[in-house]
Formats: sequence, C-alpha cells, structure tokens
Amino acid sequence: MKSEPYTIKDHLTDMLGLRLVCLYEDDIEKIRSVLSEQFDVVDVTDKISQIENTEGSFGYKGLHLDLRLNAGRRVLPEYARYADLCFELQIRTVIQDSWSILDHKIKYKKSIPNRLKRRINTLAALFELADREFREIRDSTVAEIEKEDISYEELSRESEAQVPHQELGSFRYARLNAFSFLKIAKHFFSGYEFEPHKVDGFTDEILGLSPGISRGKFNFYMRENITSVKRYQTEFEQNSSDTLNPFTIIRHCLYAGDKELFANILTNAAQESFEKWLRKGAGNKAEQQVGRNSEAYSAARDVIASLDSAATMSDVSR
Repeated sequence: MKSEPYTIKDHLTDMLGLRLVCLYEDDIEKIRSVLSEQFDVVDVTDKISQIENTEGSFGYKGLHLDLRLNAGRRVLPEYARYADLCFELQIRTVIQDSWSILDHKIKYKKSIPNRLKRRINTLAALFELADREFREIRDSTVAEIEKEDISYEELSRESEAQVPHQELGSFRYARLNAFSFLKIAKHFFSGYEFEPHKVDGFTDEILGLSPGISRGKFNFYMRENITSVKRYQTEFEQNSSDTLNPFTIIRHCLYAGDKELFANILTNAAQESFEKWLRKGAGNKAEQQVGRNSEAYSAARDVIASLDSAATMSDVSR
C-alpha cells in the first residue's frame, strides 16, 4: 500500500500570519466575535487568560487565532484557491504590541541575573497597568460626556439669563468645558465631525481668555451672532479661495459678542476683514434708514400738500 507523500504544509496552520493591533483590551473580544462569524476557528491560543489566571506572572498578552474560510466562503469561486488555507491572526493592543517588540529585543533573558529578571517583570506589570488605565480613562471620559447630556432647551434657559433685565428666576451656573462646548457646537453645526483633541484645545483657549465663562454665556454668544457671522461667511467665501470652518465661525461669534474680551481670538488679518465687513453693514443700514426717512418725509410732504390744496378749494367754494 502506497502512502501519501508527506507535505509539511498539511500540518502547519501559520504559514500565513497576520497581526491586528487595536487600542483597548476590550476591543480584542469584539474583534474575535466578528471574526468568528466570518471564519472557522481552527485553534485558539489565549495568552491573555494564561497570564491573568496566575498570581505573579507578567509578560506578553495577546489572542492568537488559527483561522480558515468558513463553509459559505469556501464555495465561492473567488476564494477557491484559498479554500484549504489556514492562517494565524494575532490580536493585541498597542501596549501589548509594544511590550512584545521590546521584549524580543532583550537578549539572554534566561541567563541574566535575577535582579534584571525582576526589573523585566516590573516593566511587564506596568505595561499591563497602562492597558487597564487607558481603558478606564476612556470609560470615565464617556461618563463625563454623558453628564453634559442636557437638552438644548435647558441651555437656552441658561442663555436667557445673560440677557439684561430678563426675569427668569434661578438658573444653574455651569462653567464651560469641552463636553458642554461640544454639545453646543453640535447644535449649530450638526453635520460636522468635531475632533476631540481640537475641541479640547479650543475650549482651553476660550477659558484662557474668559476663565469664568459659563456654557449659557457661550451659547448666548453663539445664538446672538451666528446669523450675521454666516452672512459674513457667505460674502467672504464668494470673494476668497479660503473657507471658514465651524471653529473659525465660532471664533467670529465670540469676537462679535465681546470684542474687548475676545480681542485675541482672531488673527489680525481676520479681525481686520471682519471689522471692515461690519462697518460696511453698518453703513448700509444707515443708508437704508436715511432712505426710509426720506421716503417718509416725502410722503408726509405730499399729505400736507394735499391737505393744503383741499383747504384752498374749500375757501374758494365758500
């Protein structure tokens, strides 16, 4: 009886290897779940559980999956050549990947003194702690955002308290922060994707100019000035190759709201251009008012002339 020729590829599941690096530890299980729906899982090496189920072991943590195309994909013509191919996918976080790279660069790990081995273990524990802390910071940040999940109606009531002589009773003062800034900005620019680091930096800049500004006051500046600033935006972009993004529009709203307080929120060139437009608008309004006054004067004069004419005719008839 002739035996089948031996080929090593029939016994290897990692001839092809891939690595997927994610941000947070809990992303790993989500990725595993998605992959399990699309591929057959041939084997699992869970180095995360291996480490975490011990008391004093630290080191590389990651999830290794041996995968192949599932039955549904194997029958498709475009996947025919890969139907019997297995491959290994390593899933790890950025921190775990960094540890793996650095750990591989440490030479003679089995031969170095215990004091150095202990230092390596300490570093491994710090890397594990960093992974956990980044996840906790992410979750805490989400919780802070949810705290600012107030209705725009409530923000509007806080803004009304900024109007002089407005009787509204008591309202809750809340200092502007990145989360309330985002809430208000998304109301005025609902289709714009605000990048967190830019929101953070811009909010810090606003607070640097007005340390006590409340979210209600910020909303007031936006509400009162957004219409005129958008008119300026239209004219500006018609006569320039530049565009004004939402952050720039917000800068103009703050400047229009309090030119002294927010004098430095616009560049000199932007401020000069905006002021020129404002003066032009004020001049147009004055011209319109003069025109309206002139029309009113002419109409009054015509009325008086008609009355005089009527009075003369009355005298003649008598």
